[in-house]
Amino acid sequence: MHSGEVRILNFQTQAVVKSFKATDFPVRSAKFIPRKQWIVTASEDGKIRVYDQTTTELVKEFHAHEDFIRSLCPHPTLPLLLSAGDDKVVKMWDWERDWECTRVLEGHSHYVMQVALNPLDGQSLATASLDNSLKLWNAGSPAAVGSLDGHAKGVNCVDYLVSAGDDDDDDDDEKLYILSGSDDFSVKVWDCDTKCCVQTLEGHTNNVTAVAAHPELPIFVSVSEDGTLIIWDATTFKVTETLNCGLERVWAIGYKGGSNKMVFGCDKGTLMVNVSISS
Repeated sequence: MHSGEVRILNFQTQAVVKSFKATDFPVRSAKFIPRKQWIVTASEDGKIRVYDQTTTELVKEFHAHEDFIRSLCPHPTLPLLLSAGDDKVVKMWDWERDWECTRVLEGHSHYVMQVALNPLDGQSLATASLDNSLKLWNAGSPAAVGSLDGHAKGVNCVDYLVSAGDDDDDDDDEKLYILSGSDDFSVKVWDCDTKCCVQTLEGHTNNVTAVAAHPELPIFVSVSEDGTLIIWDATTFKVTETLNCGLERVWAIGYKGGSNKMVFGCDKGTLMVNVSISS
């Protein structure tokens, strides 16, 4: 939050169950690391802070970037945290080495707005930048292995989409895509194999601020400064529903595992939606 406060909400009641002051600077990203019972935050003072999820006591604080930190991405199995910021770099931190920076990824020429990990291999990643591009990386190398160019303005957000083929039980039918959202008001779908844009999706009337593929449902969602959220079919890339949140600009997307519930962070509060999936 812009106040530097971190709030933990109950997913069912949407009531604030815990709240604590992290910093006097705006907090740009906060993530749970469940296996460590941690909350990690990133803020405009360039610092990453780690808190005990139960007590909210500060576990670790360190200076991570030379400018605002925009994005955090914990690795699902390894003791690693990725961070991206306005200093145009992505950094990899190993908490088993007392949060040593083990890798710096350089290549963007403007702010890096988000970093996302490939859910299929846990080794490759994608970044979105205001230099109008996305870059592809391998965790073992400091140099980008590819660039996705096609947006007319800065790219704010990125996520991976695993889309099933006709036979959902056949893993060979799984297709990996990258989703991106931009200040050009569009969402693009990129083929990870060919690195080509296969669809440009229009529907928003202002900057696209976040895009997320649901890990369990066959959908992905985009949100925008126009105050709307759009639910897209993950196979056909067609719109299934458009909702006006009524809470001004929309900035963040979350989901609850094992359910159809999704939550959205907006200027004027949070909104929970029960997503309906057509058979």
